Amino acid sequence: MNMEWTDIAADRSWVGGIAPFVAGLVVVGVLIGALWLGARVRAREPRRPRPDEQPRMPAGGPVREEQVNREPDEIPRSDLRLTPYEVHGNKGSRPSESKERPRWSKGGGGSFGSGGLGAH
Repeated sequence: MNMEWTDIAADRSWVGGIAPFVAGLVVVGVLIGALWLGARVRAREPRRPRPDEQPRMPAGGPVREEQVNREPDEIPRSDLRLTPYEVHGNKGSRPSESKERPRWSKGGGGSFGSGGLGAH
């Protein structure tokens, strides 16, 4: 058996220990560079607002919800394709004329699989 290769490998075993060390140094250098770059970017950002500049609740208390019924805005039939900005000022619905909220019929679930018995 030829033992010459084992002697060569034993002589160069220090190379196997230095390569991971150098790779570790490169990784640490990249991480330090990333922290340095992040600090520079953060220094250019506007300052954070002070506590007295934070939003406050209005003097009249919290804003209440407003419930409005909306009806879909019908799109006219045409041979030309309409783009969104050509359809009634970019609003997808309009306020309902009736003030009454639509209700489901008794026994109706309102949606498929809602657990109700459905209309008989």
